[in-house]
Amino acid sequence: MTDLQYQDLAESALKAVEVACDRINDETDADLDNQRTGGMITLTFSNRSQIIINLQKPLQEIWMAARAGGFHYKFNSGQWTDTKDASEFFANLSRYASEQAGQALLFRPPGSEP
Repeated sequence: MTDLQYQDLAESALKAVEVACDRINDETDADLDNQRTGGMITLTFSNRSQIIINLQKPLQEIWMAARAGGFHYKFNSGQWTDTKDASEFFANLSRYASEQAGQALLFRPPGSEP
C-alpha cells in the first residue's frame, strides 16, 4: 500500500469514529466527548476514562489505547485488523467503548453509517 492510500483509508476510519460519536451523543445519554488533534482522536467518557486512537504513519497502522490495553491495526482484506489476533478495529472499539461507558455503543466502518 502506498503512503497516500494508507492516509486516505486511515483518515476515512478516523472520520467514521467522529461521525459515530456524534450519532451516539444524539441517540444515547453516553455523554461521549471526542477531540481530534491531527491524526489522533481522544474519546473521553463520563467516568473520565479515555480511549485514544492515533495514526502511526511510518508503520501504516492505527493504534488504539483503552482500559483493555494497547492495540495495533493494519489494513488487510478491506478492514483494519489487529496485528496480533486479526480482530476488527470497529468491533473492538465498540466493545471497549461500551465497557468504559457502561452501556452498549456501536462504531461502524466507513460507509456503513445509515
